[in-house]
Amino acid sequence: MLSEPKQMQRAVEAFVAEIAPAMRDVVARLPDLDSKEMDRDVATEAFHLTTALIDVDRSHTDDELWGLIFAFGRWLPAQLARAKPDDLRRSDLLVGRAGWLDQVSPMFEILVTADRRFGTSHSRTYYDRSLNLAFTVAALEAAPSRAELQAIDEFRNQMLQAMSGLPSSPLPPRSGPPATGTPAAAGADQAAIAAGGTAAPAAEPLPPARPIEELLAELDDLVGLDSVKTEVRLVTNLLRVQQLRTERKLPTTPQSRHLVFTGNPGTGKTTVARLLAAIYRSLGVVERGQLVETDRSGLVSGFVGQTALKVMEVADRATGGVLLIDEAYALARGGENDFGREAIDTIVKVIEDRREELVVIAAGYPDEMAEFIGANPGLASRFPKTIFFPDYDDDELWRIFVDQGEEAGYQADAGAEAKVRAWFASVPRDKGFGNGRLARNLFEDAVARQASRVVALTDPTDEQLTALTAADIAEPGQGPRHSSTT
Repeated sequence: MLSEPKQMQRAVEAFVAEIAPAMRDVVARLPDLDSKEMDRDVATEAFHLTTALIDVDRSHTDDELWGLIFAFGRWLPAQLARAKPDDLRRSDLLVGRAGWLDQVSPMFEILVTADRRFGTSHSRTYYDRSLNLAFTVAALEAAPSRAELQAIDEFRNQMLQAMSGLPSSPLPPRSGPPATGTPAAAGADQAAIAAGGTAAPAAEPLPPARPIEELLAELDDLVGLDSVKTEVRLVTNLLRVQQLRTERKLPTTPQSRHLVFTGNPGTGKTTVARLLAAIYRSLGVVERGQLVETDRSGLVSGFVGQTALKVMEVADRATGGVLLIDEAYALARGGENDFGREAIDTIVKVIEDRREELVVIAAGYPDEMAEFIGANPGLASRFPKTIFFPDYDDDELWRIFVDQGEEAGYQADAGAEAKVRAWFASVPRDKGFGNGRLARNLFEDAVARQASRVVALTDPTDEQLTALTAADIAEPGQGPRHSSTT
């Protein structure tokens, strides 16, 4: 138990050692601020953050309180120097502390203001050290609570919003429209599925792992999917906590990293799986971080003894990364002589044998995926977490349509927008609703119709060549004539 509080103490000392000089620099530039007790002020800031995270789930465990005592005993000797966890529980020291996380702290606002005014990067120092401190607090327990992980995520988002536009922000500069949540090259994805999956050749040198903040920014930039983004960030936060504990040779609660994705087609499951593969690589969960996609046709053979071989071939390509099994429920269907069950049994064995090398995501419709999980007694424990991908609403579909246009250099006028929205509103939201693929198909159809219209013009202007009008949009209730095959 003693190791965790000492790690907490080191994180607090690092916070004070780096933030106090940053604040002194700001004070030197803004003489109306007082620097006499700067180290203590920064330690108080660290205390606020630490106690807020401890209080957020109201659990106040012994490990958390010992960490608090070791880390802040020198700063608050009267309250902590000789205290024990039960003493703190009986006091009001932690009462209501979680409210500190409700808004950006005044100290961080001062650093952001100074960065904007003087071109410094002190807010980035605060961002890095405070997140390190936050994850260290969470790592005091082998299994941090969901409330604590979510509080860290909200704390991170508050800081990122305050730092928006600063060169020192950890977010990469935006270029181009937001991502749509559907793969740009969906045809290639489908070809990969038909071929049983794709992966980078093992002999190719690996590029550097992408920074976590860059990957989370790409996730945040997807259209819609707010609940999905929350779940992915919580998974990421938990992995970061486990990584900290592993680095410090502390015990961790075993957590299966395999996931179930449920939802209709076109809701971004492949895009999110690809980001998760990169996140897993950046956190050291997998070595390569490639995404291999497959479905029943890539796993099941019609001949005795061949199905297990096909599964192993796909698993070999996915090892070191993530295997995405689309429409996984199809493996659980078929008659007595069907080999889908053999595929499931082999998948369970592969998951167990390669638990340190491979992450599997099973995807499909919600009800049918319950059928898949029930097909083998080993699946429920290996796929304990399900992330549901909701359908896009009309506003989100319109945004996807607009983003497709921006990427291709087209702009829809007001008449086109009204007709696109009417078209989306006319499509039944039943099982199999196409979501982002539907928006992409409608856009491709509009471009084809626009080309047929513009070709008849004599010497069209650039504006005419890039404008989409109501005449280019299919009538509500009609399917796109020029849609992609996916």
